[in-house]
Amino acid sequence: MADPKGYLCLVLHAHLPFVRHPEYEDSLEEYWFYEAITETYIPLIAMMERLVDEGVHFRLTMSITPPLAAMLKDGLLQQRYLRHIEKLLELAEKEIHRTRMEPHFHACARMYRDKFTEALRVFRDHYQCDLIRAFRNFQDYGVLEVITCSATHGFLPLYQDFPNAVRAQVAVGASSYLEHFGRKARGTWNAECGYFHGLDNYLSEQDIRYFFVDTHGVMLADRRPVYGIFAPISCESGVAAFGRDAESSKSVWSAEEGYPGDFDYREFYRDIGFDLDHEYIAPYIHESGLRISTGMKYFRITGRRCDLSQKQPYDPDLARERVHDHAGNFLFNRERQIEYLASGMDREPIIVSPYDAELFGHWWYEGPAFLESLFRKLHYDSKTVGTITPSEYLERYPINQLATPSFSSWGYKGYSEVWLQENNDWIYRHLHKATERMISLANRNRHEGNEIRTRMLNQAARELLLSQSSDWAFIMKTRTMVEYAEQRTRDHLLNFRDLWRMLEDGTSNLDYLQDLENRHNIFPNLDFRIYADPA
Repeated sequence: MADPKGYLCLVLHAHLPFVRHPEYEDSLEEYWFYEAITETYIPLIAMMERLVDEGVHFRLTMSITPPLAAMLKDGLLQQRYLRHIEKLLELAEKEIHRTRMEPHFHACARMYRDKFTEALRVFRDHYQCDLIRAFRNFQDYGVLEVITCSATHGFLPLYQDFPNAVRAQVAVGASSYLEHFGRKARGTWNAECGYFHGLDNYLSEQDIRYFFVDTHGVMLADRRPVYGIFAPISCESGVAAFGRDAESSKSVWSAEEGYPGDFDYREFYRDIGFDLDHEYIAPYIHESGLRISTGMKYFRITGRRCDLSQKQPYDPDLARERVHDHAGNFLFNRERQIEYLASGMDREPIIVSPYDAELFGHWWYEGPAFLESLFRKLHYDSKTVGTITPSEYLERYPINQLATPSFSSWGYKGYSEVWLQENNDWIYRHLHKATERMISLANRNRHEGNEIRTRMLNQAARELLLSQSSDWAFIMKTRTMVEYAEQRTRDHLLNFRDLWRMLEDGTSNLDYLQDLENRHNIFPNLDFRIYADPA
């Protein structure tokens, strides 16, 4: 088969904050993790299994952030997820019986029973509860490129005055990737696509070859990009920056203008966890009795301004037809885009389309089916567009225009406003002070030989990293789980302060230290000296 005229680079950013609460039997926030496994990660794994088995050529790029990787490898969370999916399967069986006289709902109940059965097969039977192994296998096979991220998804532009802190976030993210995937990361997803001048130097120190920025990060670079966003630019460090293509992204990303808002697709916000009698649903919601989503939703979007109570039943067959229509439309638009671009370039253009992975399956239920249909259409029907990973593109074109991206982020207005505004700006004076103290601790104790003090220093570094997660500022801005985000920020900072005071005073509290090490057990091989000045 002849080479295509251009390439599509699909990038899925898979991330969750570190939500692990062994102190609770039924942690509400851990449900974020369970939902993402059932609705996004396992459907993506199952999709790749089918495509590989059938010989469909495809390439997918996917970040798996260090907090997510840590949770996927955690034995406690693995067992809790297993319990969770078994309960959902039990609920689906009950729903099949309850809806036996309601044909529309009965078909959905059977669909969910099949979905949960598949999740159990993939999670427990095929991968023995270790989904990292699944992603690593696909990467080793050559169809998936997994990239890393900063250690705890820290928004690095807001730490640029603390080079040691930026270096620590990047280096811990790189070492976590090496531990989980058995190779060095070739690319990274800077949290929230945040970039500031010089960030690429820290990436270069870890042999990272490329990263992503939003469209304006490339278009407003210090030199006018000859190919716009349709080829990478090369920073002075040699690290390449790929820019997001807004046109292809918007058609999928936007619930208002994009495919996910189609009226025949499943409605996200109406769930049997809220609809059914409390006594019936109680064993399948939070132990406190708080109603939460079960993932079983029987209604379609129906209309743009349709009240939840007026939603019409979901028809899986009709939704499947719309998936194929939309995949075909997406491919048609990319073919026209590539044909136009290729006529004015001396190389094949690359269209970079990045999305939050959780859009596919969790927010947009039909999303994984859309990707699968798209990959099949690309393989069987298109001679114009091929799929490629950033590493493969850089191997084809190792020399690119020298330019430095502009300071930028993705998100509202594109210049960090989501993570620094009136609802969250109070956290940074505390985060910066703790960062100063951690750097000082690392410099003054770099030769520490006492085991307990070393453990305290390592745990102080963990608490600081966890406090720096961009998720907490994001949640404060969006006003969703604000109390939890504020509490997590305060808890990690207070834990850091307690450890700092003990280290400064020459005291220790072994019970307190062991409790923190048990609850916040991310990065078991972390060395606090990563915060010290370079030797």
